[in-house]
Amino acid sequence: MRTHTAAAVLSSAVVLTSLVLPGPAQAAEHPAAATDLGAYAPGGGRPDAVGGTTFKDGVVNKGKDIVLGVKGKKAVPVTFTAFDEEGVAVTQAFLWQGTDSSSTDTITGALGADDNPVCTETPVQDGYSYSCRTVFTIDPAVAFKDGNGTAGTWKLFLGAYDLYANASYDDDVARTRIKRAAELTADASPEPVRRGRTITVTGRLSRADWATGRYAGYASQPVQLQFRRQGSSTYTTVKTVKSGSGGALRATTRAASDGYYRFVFAGTTTTGSATAPGDHVDVR
Repeated sequence: MRTHTAAAVLSSAVVLTSLVLPGPAQAAEHPAAATDLGAYAPGGGRPDAVGGTTFKDGVVNKGKDIVLGVKGKKAVPVTFTAFDEEGVAVTQAFLWQGTDSSSTDTITGALGADDNPVCTETPVQDGYSYSCRTVFTIDPAVAFKDGNGTAGTWKLFLGAYDLYANASYDDDVARTRIKRAAELTADASPEPVRRGRTITVTGRLSRADWATGRYAGYASQPVQLQFRRQGSSTYTTVKTVKSGSGGALRATTRAASDGYYRFVFAGTTTTGSATAPGDHVDVR
């Protein structure tokens, strides 16, 4: 996992060259960063009194859960608004988990251009408003290779330096969930089948195991068996079963008409939802 301490995540602001803003906040016009930043105390949870920048409207991944498999990088967009009476020189953003945003064990960094959000400045009454965006690039094979305990709620930390190098931050502007991806299979048999006879649908529920880089069976989870009559576009729930050892699924029903059977898993607070492809059964 890429980590920062809360103090280090804003250290690039001292040179005040990372973020280019239009108007009076151009990097070349920034005063020298001679201010003592010792009063910046990470972990306090609200904007620091040293600076006057405030943050709002933080949105991670367009408000959706971040669902990660075992391979490949996922680009997670982040947007937020900042306000400062004098103007902002640089902003920073990262996700963190736990009770202390300064813990290097629970912070994942933003991987946008130069690690800094891109902001558009708008003069408003009593100051300047900034519409900011960045992208967090998360590779589960690297970020979460030590285990699956990081699945769950993460908080958005936002920080900024004003034009006089005064620091401000808010470590809980928005929240998101990072989840382990799930997979489902479904196989209905026999096929074809006589009307009124028993159809058995088997399958498997598995989820990403970041520690091993593979998918592993997910047991004791409620999974719906659904049916769609041939010619219809709507699935209806037939029954709910629980996954067994190794994530194994088995459900039975009576054959009534041609159609498709599938399993659907709603997900949990740490695992994403999954839907198996429908398996067609010919009823004669």
